[in-house]
This record gives sequence, structure tokens and C-alpha cells, in this order.
Amino acid sequence: MDSVDPDGSGLQEALPPPPPVLPPDVVPVKLEEPAKKKPARLPMARRGMGSKGQKIQLLTNHFKVNVTNMEGQFYHYSVALLYEDGRPVEAKGVGRKVLDKVQQTYSSELSGKEFAYDGEKSLFTIGQLPLNKHEFTVVLEEVTSSRNNGNASPDAGGSPNDTDRKRMRRPYNSKTFIVQINFAAKIPMQAIASALKGVETESSQEALRVLDIILRQHAAKQGCLLVRQSFFHNDPKNFVELGNGVLGCRGFHSSFRTTQGGLSLNIDVSTTMIIQPGPVVDFLINNQSARDPFSLDWAKAKRVLKNLRVKVSPTNQEYKITGLSDQNCKDQLFQLKQKGDAEPLEITVYDYFVNHRNIELRYSGDLPCINVGKPKRPTYIPLELCSLVSLQRYTKALTSFQRSSLVEKSRQKPQERMAVLAHSLKTSRYDEEPLLRACGLSISNGFTQVEGRVLPAPKLKVGNGDDLFARNGRWNFNNKKLVQPCKIERWALVNFNARSDMRRLVNDLMRCAEAKGIAIEDPHAVIEENRQMVRAPPIVRVEKMFEEIQSKLPGAPKFLLCVLPERKNCPVYGPWKRKNLAEFGIVTQCMAPQKMNDQYLTNLLLKINAKLGGLNSLLSVEHSPSIPVVSKAPTMILGMDVSHGSPGQSDIPSIAAVVSSRHWPLISRYRASVRTQSPKVEMIDSLYKRVSDTEDDGIMREALLDFYVSSGKRKPDQIIIFRDGVSESQFNQVLNIELDQIIEACKFLDEKWNPKFVVIVAQKNHHTKFFQPNGPDNVPPGTIIDNKVGHPKNYDFYLCAHAGMIGTTRPTHYHVLLDQVGFQADDLQELVHSLSYVYQRSSTAISVVAPVCYAHLAATQMSTFMKFEDTSETSSSRGGGMTAAGPAPVPALPRLEEKVANSMFFC
Repeated sequence: MDSVDPDGSGLQEALPPPPPVLPPDVVPVKLEEPAKKKPARLPMARRGMGSKGQKIQLLTNHFKVNVTNMEGQFYHYSVALLYEDGRPVEAKGVGRKVLDKVQQTYSSELSGKEFAYDGEKSLFTIGQLPLNKHEFTVVLEEVTSSRNNGNASPDAGGSPNDTDRKRMRRPYNSKTFIVQINFAAKIPMQAIASALKGVETESSQEALRVLDIILRQHAAKQGCLLVRQSFFHNDPKNFVELGNGVLGCRGFHSSFRTTQGGLSLNIDVSTTMIIQPGPVVDFLINNQSARDPFSLDWAKAKRVLKNLRVKVSPTNQEYKITGLSDQNCKDQLFQLKQKGDAEPLEITVYDYFVNHRNIELRYSGDLPCINVGKPKRPTYIPLELCSLVSLQRYTKALTSFQRSSLVEKSRQKPQERMAVLAHSLKTSRYDEEPLLRACGLSISNGFTQVEGRVLPAPKLKVGNGDDLFARNGRWNFNNKKLVQPCKIERWALVNFNARSDMRRLVNDLMRCAEAKGIAIEDPHAVIEENRQMVRAPPIVRVEKMFEEIQSKLPGAPKFLLCVLPERKNCPVYGPWKRKNLAEFGIVTQCMAPQKMNDQYLTNLLLKINAKLGGLNSLLSVEHSPSIPVVSKAPTMILGMDVSHGSPGQSDIPSIAAVVSSRHWPLISRYRASVRTQSPKVEMIDSLYKRVSDTEDDGIMREALLDFYVSSGKRKPDQIIIFRDGVSESQFNQVLNIELDQIIEACKFLDEKWNPKFVVIVAQKNHHTKFFQPNGPDNVPPGTIIDNKVGHPKNYDFYLCAHAGMIGTTRPTHYHVLLDQVGFQADDLQELVHSLSYVYQRSSTAISVVAPVCYAHLAATQMSTFMKFEDTSETSSSRGGGMTAAGPAPVPALPRLEEKVANSMFFC
């Protein structure tokens, strides 16, 4: 930052450097009262166990681990890999080969110690190495890594012929590495025992990390692809086709966890996406759904092939693809070195392979070559000689077709999953792993038994004061009216060229609406899109449609029902939603009817009713109001989530959504605020955004003001926060950074106001599953587990609120980080369970509390307002949109028009 010269006198030079200039939204602290650093909040300890519900015996995919050598020490060493000339090794994947070679060559110098190596810069041993600093030199034959070692193919700088090659044998076929191993730290195994007693330290986390590294290394030695703690074997039996040259590859997750019942090994089935191995040309044809190699789009091919590894026949040498040749194989020239001092010969790649190497080329002559060389020294290989190596990850976003194919093909019924897991534990042979044996670790081969409780489903209220009882987590509205039906008035039907019978749709919809108690007028108009518009850009189609609406309707409509031609990824959807919600404040419902039956139309009406301010059903306890704790004092419930672009999209802004309850004492009505923030940033940065002494433009202010207005001028005394999508390593940030912003927002509205907070994290992305020991079915809805597999000290529980109809139920893992209200365990667990029954879009219990689900929906819907182009394929930047001046500003989402800002538009 340039230094600031406040008085313009030029005296700045002689003064000490100025303090850093604060960003405009930070208020400097007054000097006379130095700011006291308040102690950081930590996740709370468990206060007690729940007892309600019917007991049920279950099994879980945790396998008990016994540790006998708690007195031992792990020694941590840092590893540096260098080339002979002292340059650091940047290439990925070489480290393990180099360290294996160190162990083979220098075993006696290392006292025969086994290494646990993480593949990067850390190495661990049990007990100490002879010296604190070691340096070794090793030679690896045939190094194949991202560094190309260039023989067996022509390159534009000239290709070595046989005599050259003999003279240069060593540099071509081997490489020398210098390995420095330096002592870094000691980690007592005793730390694991402390963690099991609930005393977590850095040492205990490190010790568990060492055990996980041993598992990773064990898998690496079997030739697996490693993705964090998941391992994938190169076995075509585990591959399923997902379309466009992408395969799903089934493998296993395996990690050590400290639990109330001791140390356990958690094993689960895991799936990742890989590129279809085999001939490059087959992959490209598949990837582009092309007829043959001559109809491929080569610009697209170049993007998708970059950095993939290929084996080249007939030498079986492995290279990384750096690009494609500009010309076809028959026309692409390069300089071939000649014997002695003769001038190099200019020759085509085709001519070189066919006439100099006597390799028959059937079809590559008229196609570009694969380039595996450097930018300045290309190395060209004909396409048909290249095969993609197996187990290369595919990290781009999946299409909706690929995603549904993946879900469908990786489902497993509970019994099948148990059999697969038991088999995988047997075949991984952890009992033969020398490092685990040296730690005195033995792993039981039986699933751990746990006791669960099945909570009764909460009673629901519908229209006419009727009660509704859920059976197996489901209910229906047959012969029932909605509890608070809305009015559908001043509305129109809009059709974007879907082939549907509009008259029949209107009649059936009006009939179903009346059956549910919804008062519905005839539509003002049915507006069909002009056939000519189908090929126009989506934004133009939407503009044109609004011109039609304005010309055919007497005034602004209150509701528009929009029929789209495609169910998934319809290009009109985003611009249509934006126009309605952000510009005009019109409630809208999109549909793409396939089967138009009463069930479909009832589900559609549930969404419409919620969006227009109605309610479909209520919990009996909120109707009467008698929810423990929540009904006694004004209580606001928040659902918070941040969604990111897919792993391949590094420049797409992340989207933060906060959903908040309104109309206390209800807990079934919500509104949402959605903002963009920097790519891949998990903490929400716009909860409190002070822009001046009197103005806060943050999300929380909107939510708090709406609660106050909608709840009879009451401020919430209690705020219950459900935070989705954060890992355990980020709990402290949620408790300190995000919660502090929320408290600031409250204080900004009223300095004297001190609401009490409850902070709960909901995690779906974990690997704990539960099974019924004597039956083929999933665990029943309402199953809760808070013993044996929970955290040794902190307050957590697993809940399966929904009925798992297909595959194996994934429980939600709830972590209660803070409870200033003082809930009884049963009351809090019952509240969380009840919040799975207030989801207005369906007549089922859902797997995670409704506010979290709504936050996902709001983020997903509003992200379609902006077309975030996927720049990751074309740009080389991995830094998430950097400019010369620093991070690029993140484009803001438009705010919703005030008529719909507090609606359940996301339903």
C-alpha cells in the first residue's frame, strides 16, 4: 500500500511507517480504552444424553481399534526433494517412488526404520532415525512424472538417433535426486489416549493424522488412486460409465476416528470420477458424442486433454499432454538431427514414424498430433499411438445427466453395502501393515453395535383443524385442505413453446386448487411464445414475453405460472426468475409437465401456496404454541449455507444464503437473503456490513427487521443458528467469526440487546452409516444416535429423520457448538427432528432441518440469475479471478424487489 501523507508536508519520510489504513467499514477503536482481546469460544461439551423414543439395536460402519503401544513416539521429519543441480522437484507423484528407493538403498543407515510418508513434505517414523539430518542421493530409472524425459519421439529441437541415445543413456533413462530428511517434531502416541478422554490437542490431531497417512501409504503401495482418505483400485469391475468419456470409480474411504467408545476405523464406500482409460481417440469420440475422429472439435479436445497422462506405444513410455500440434500429422514438420555434423533434416511427423521408425499409422495422418513437449520444444506423437493412463481424476462439473447416472449407479441397499465393507476390510489386510503393528494397533473385523432411539413423528395440523399423522416419514393431502390456503388472483399462464395442452392444464389446476381450499380465479390470459423466438437468446425471449404480458394484461400480475420445454437446465429459467423477482416483484412458478396427474398438480400447488404466503401444514405444537423453550420467548431460527462452484471452476463466486424464520411463534415460515462472495471462501462475510455510522447493509439486519415486523414488534430473545457445510476444522471460525458478526448486527440495531444463541452445525458429508442387524431395510425415520460413535467430549448426535427409500440412508451429523439457552438434550433433539417436518415443498420428512434445505434452494435459484461463465477451462488462472491489482471484485447478485423479498420464493 502506498504511504499516506496526511498534511501534504512531505514529512512522511522522517516519521515511522504509518499504521495500516483500515478498510472503510472498520471503525477504529478509541485510544483511551485499549481493546481487550476476548477469549475465543470453543465448541461446548456434551451436557447429557437424550432418553426419549423407542430403543433400537443397530450396527455402524466403525470398527473398534485396540492400541497397546501408547508409550511410543512418532517422529516427524520434513522432506525436501531436489534435482542434482539443486532445483526443487515440482513434479507431483515422484516423491513416493524416490522415498521407496531411499528405503531400499539406505536401509542400514536408517536402522531399518519404516516410513509413513504423506507423498509431499512430511515423513513420520515410530522411534527416532539415527541422525536429526540425513541427505541421500538416489537414481530412479525411467522416471515417469509430469516432467517429460523426452526419448522415443521426435521433438522440434531434433530427436536423438541411436548413437546419440547410447551416449546419453543416463540422462534419458534415469534421473538423480537428492533427498534431505530433517527432524521436525516429536508426537507422543499418548496424545491419542488423551483425545479419547476428550482432551484434544494439536498433538492428538497430528497423531491421528499419522495413522491416516499410514492408511494412505498402504493404499498407494497397492497402486490406488488417493483422494484425501479415499482409495480407488485400478479394477474395471469398479468402473461404471457416466457418459461423455467419464467413468464413476468405486473405492473406499478409510479413516481413524476418536469416539465415545474409543478409537475406531471408519470404513465406507466412496465414488470418484475418472477419465475413461484407453485410446485417446475413443475417449474424444465419447467425450464429444462424435461420429468419428474426423468430426471432432479440436479446440475443445485440446482443453479437455491438457495435463492428462498418456502411455505411448510401442515404448510404453508415459508422458503428460501439453497440447496438440497446429497442423495434421502429415503436414506437421520438425527438425530431425542427423549423424555427425550433417544439417538437420526437415521432415513431417508422419514420415518420421512411418518411414524412419517403421510404425504403421492407419488414420492419424489426417489428425493433429498429441504434444508432450515443452512450450519451446514441442514433442509430437501421432494420436493413435497414445492411450490414456487409468485412474486419472475428472474434476469438472458433471452434467445433470452424468450426475443422475452417478447417483443411480452408485446406490447400494444396506445389506449389500455391509457385505462390500466387510469384504474391503478383509482385503485391505491392515493387520499386515508393519507400521500399524509397530504402533500396537489391531482392528476388530466386526461392525460396532450401537443403541439408537426412534423418536415419534410430530403430529401435523391441516385445514379445518384436522390432524394429520405421518407414517414412515410420509403423509398425504388426500381429502384434506391446506392449513392456510392462499388466493391465486390476477394471474396468467405463460408457455415457452412447451408442447402441452394449456386449456386442460388450467382446468385441472383449478379443480385441484379448489379441492385443497385454495381460492383461484380464472387466469387473465394464456400467453404462448411466438414459434420464431425459440432460437433467440434466452434474455431476448424473456424480454419479448414480458412485452406480451404487458400488452395482454390490464395491470401487473400477482402470479405467473410458466411452462418450460425442459425440466433440467432450461436456458430461460434464470433470466425468467430474475425478471420476475428482482425487477417486477412477481411471484412465479415454473413447471415442465411430463405426467400431468393430480399428484403432480398437488405438489405444484404446495409450492405455489408457500410462495404466495400460505402454509400447507403446521406442527401441532406450533399451532397450539407449545414447543419447549421456543414458544416461551420470541425465537428466530436461521439456516446458513455457502455453495461453491464445482472443483474445476476456480473463478466462480461462492454464494452465501441465510434463511430466517418469521411470524413467531411459528417455525414454518421463512425468508432468505443471498449474496455472492469470493470464490471458495467458506465463512459468510456479509452477515454484518457497516457502511456508515447509521447504516448496516448486512444480511442479519434484513432478517432481524423482518422478524420484528412480522412477529408483532418483538425482537428475538433467542436465536438458533443451523450452519451447513463446514468441517470440524472450521467450527471455531463459525463460533468466533460468523457469530461475532451476528452479535455486531444485533448491537448495531440496539446496543442494550443481548439475545441468547444456539449454534448447531449440520453435516451430511461424512462417512458414518447405520444398519439394522436383522433386516434388509434402512433404519426407520426418526432414528437418533448420541452414544458410542459420537465425539468423546463435544455435544453431537446423528439423526435419520427421513425414510431412506433407495440406497443406504445417510444420517445428518448435528454438532451443537453453543447453547446459551440451556436446552434439555431431549428438547433440543426433538426440535431438530420437528424441523425436518416443516418443509413446505413436500409431504415427507426430509433428511436435514428445513431452514438448511431452504438455504440451499435459495442459493441455487439465485445463482441462475447470473450466468457465471465457466472460465476455468479456458483460463490458466487457478487463483480465483486475480487481476494485476489483486483479487477481482466479485459481481453482486441483484436484490429482490420488496414485494417478494420476504416471500418463500425458493420453495
